Amino acid sequence: MRIVVLAGGIGGARFLRGLKSAAPDADITVIGNTGDDIHLFGLKVCPDLDTVMYTLGGGVHEEQGWGRAEETFAVKEELTAYGVGPEWFSLGDRDFATHIIRTQMIAAGYPLSAITEALCARWQPGVRLIPMTDDRVETHVVISASDSGSAAGPDDRGRKAVHLQEYWVRLHASVPAHAVLPVGAEQSKPAPGVLEAIAKADVILFPPSNPVVSVGTILAVPGIREAITAAGVPVIGLSPIVGNAPVRGMADKMLTAVGVEATAAAVAAHYSSALLDGWLVDTVDAAAVGKVEEAGIGCRAVPLMMTDVEAAAQMAREALAFASEVRA
Repeated sequence: MRIVVLAGGIGGARFLRGLKSAAPDADITVIGNTGDDIHLFGLKVCPDLDTVMYTLGGGVHEEQGWGRAEETFAVKEELTAYGVGPEWFSLGDRDFATHIIRTQMIAAGYPLSAITEALCARWQPGVRLIPMTDDRVETHVVISASDSGSAAGPDDRGRKAVHLQEYWVRLHASVPAHAVLPVGAEQSKPAPGVLEAIAKADVILFPPSNPVVSVGTILAVPGIREAITAAGVPVIGLSPIVGNAPVRGMADKMLTAVGVEATAAAVAAHYSSALLDGWLVDTVDAAAVGKVEEAGIGCRAVPLMMTDVEAAAQMAREALAFASEVRA
């Protein structure tokens, strides 16, 4: 079985770990979100790609769900002593090595897709990890300038755009988001292998990743959404909203910014029946099944809390079983 997964962040990485357990013989291609990418300390940092790589390769900090296990921060401490920021974003010493190698390879002319393949040669994640694009795309969040901690650069409405990492890490998503901008997405093109993997897939999965700034940013790359709808295979999504709140992260803030209610049913409608064939909601949201089905999307209520690898594996089994029903 050939499975394509659109993934970003901790939820996507942990679901993938469960998927590998549930379908050990499957050929899994992961299209990774790069909208979270940021340049820091002169280095190209790819948080979502690295979270997938570290999680599936056994090197992730399990409690955090991101970064490296057994990490130290000597370099960051020295940078701080020199007065070099930003202080709000911490990179560990082990993690620095990944970003140094990536940046060196970019300077040598390699595209991000080839670099990701080279980095994965060390980690052996057991999936093919491809960035959504080799082009530079960065997700920015529009907030009130008065909420940014700096009045620099507001527009005529008193708003300014900050990088998603600044909104999440420095501001802790504590202020309202007025809009989400995948800067550069319209001019980007899918990385080599992305459209081919979609065309050859037997099933396509949307894990419980942020529907706006993870899966949504991947879908913003011209050609990807169209390839999925043209593939003619079951597309199954798993809700990141449980009991009208995100399991973790800031999906509610991002959904509000794009005018979508933070409910399992509303997220399914946001993706739409043109894209989704099936949608899994948590058992606490079983009352939403009928509403989702009225929107033309098949729906089932199953446990969606990834408390451990086996729980994530069972979620993956449910998604694959639902895909088989849709196909039949």
